[in-house]
Amino acid sequence: MATILVVSDVEALRREVEAALAGPDLEVVEATSGPEAVGLVGEGGVDLVVTDMQVGHMGGIAITHELRNLESYGASDSVPVLVIVDRRPDVFLARRAGADGFVVKPLDPLTLRRAARALLAGEAFEDDAWRPATVRAGTALDE
Repeated sequence: MATILVVSDVEALRREVEAALAGPDLEVVEATSGPEAVGLVGEGGVDLVVTDMQVGHMGGIAITHELRNLESYGASDSVPVLVIVDRRPDVFLARRAGADGFVVKPLDPLTLRRAARALLAGEAFEDDAWRPATVRAGTALDE
């Protein structure tokens, strides 16, 4: 059984993520702050962190940075991080911080579940909700 840590200071978001992910093979635990999340990961037993971008004084990017920093000098195991983003610039920040994936609000439960499964399997996941259409030179946009 895999353990997923959901980090948000918004109870409704934690419930939404738990409803999408909880199941017979996935246990969901919660943290309401960045320091609490980092502490729980440090204690071990967390297989995936799903964090909101905005979490009090230590948001998803700071949480990801801190976890990657601790991993870099062996103080913590490597745990994949999935960031829940609100804006396009958040994607750049999540990638830069070392997140293993991101999903876009409003959350689609199936996308969230696919993302969690991918990260638990050691893969990356990027929500394609904001992916621009491919435009080739010399073609009209409506073709």
